[in-house]
Amino acid sequence: MKDGIHPEYHEINVIMTDGSAFKTRSTWGKAGDTLRLEIDPKSHPAWTGVHRLVDSGGQLAKFARRFQNTGVKK
Repeated sequence: MKDGIHPEYHEINVIMTDGSAFKTRSTWGKAGDTLRLEIDPKSHPAWTGVHRLVDSGGQLAKFARRFQNTGVKK
C-alpha cells in the first residue's frame, strides 16, 4: 500500500432510528463522531417488506385517471 493516500480508519458511534446504538469502524467523520441514521433495516421497506403507497395527486393518481375508463375493476 502507498503511504498517505488512504483515508483514516477509526471507531465511530452509530445511532439507529429507534434509539439503539453501536460502535463500528469507518472512514466517515472523525474518531468518536456520532452517525445518526435516518433509515435503517428495522424501518425501511426494502428490509421489512412492508410497502405503503403514498400518493397525493402524483404518478399513481395520474395513472388511475388515465386508465379509469378501460373497464378494469379496482
